[in-house]
Amino acid sequence: MSFEFLSLETIQELARQYGYWAVFVGILLENLGLPIPGETATLAGGFLAGSGELNYWIVLGSAVLGASLGGTCGYWIGRWGGWPLLVGLGRIFRFREEQLLEVKNQFSENAGKTVFFGRFIALLRVFASPLAGIAQMPFLKFMFYNLFGATVWASVMVTLAFFAGRIVPLEQLVVWAAQFAGVALFLAIAWIAVPIWLETRKAKQLERPD
Repeated sequence: MSFEFLSLETIQELARQYGYWAVFVGILLENLGLPIPGETATLAGGFLAGSGELNYWIVLGSAVLGASLGGTCGYWIGRWGGWPLLVGLGRIFRFREEQLLEVKNQFSENAGKTVFFGRFIALLRVFASPLAGIAQMPFLKFMFYNLFGATVWASVMVTLAFFAGRIVPLEQLVVWAAQFAGVALFLAIAWIAVPIWLETRKAKQLERPD
């Protein structure tokens, strides 16, 4: 999800013009829920580092800092007022509050894994941190998985673009990253939705008269 005028060529030009700030601000704003292609900006930064236009380590540090700081802000947004907003959105999409509570409970049981692996999943990269705040995940525990996940994610993205970008066009790297994130999102939705569907179906069967 991104602004239409932010084409890959535009992102590359921004990365060339603003360097490490483009990487830092891009992933920071994406983690705050804005439709900014932060992952693409990170890949562009790694690609430019591979061509010698930027420094690999500073690009990596910018991505880690932007991702972890954005995640922290998202956590506090969720903790201070995220549940009423989530319930309101649930009504729009016809989710009962009991179903949202089930999602919240599932998240609480797997909070650390979700915050960590959410970095690699489309949309969940944006919503995992607010959900952690809504679920009242202990802040120190969140910060560990948030920083750990941001470091691993940024290392994979920047290093992939740094080395693979020498033999594969940046456009192809972006496509591969989007495809992987899309498949991961589908699996994550299935992991959450299937148990809820089975539970709802079981409840309806119990309500039926003999």
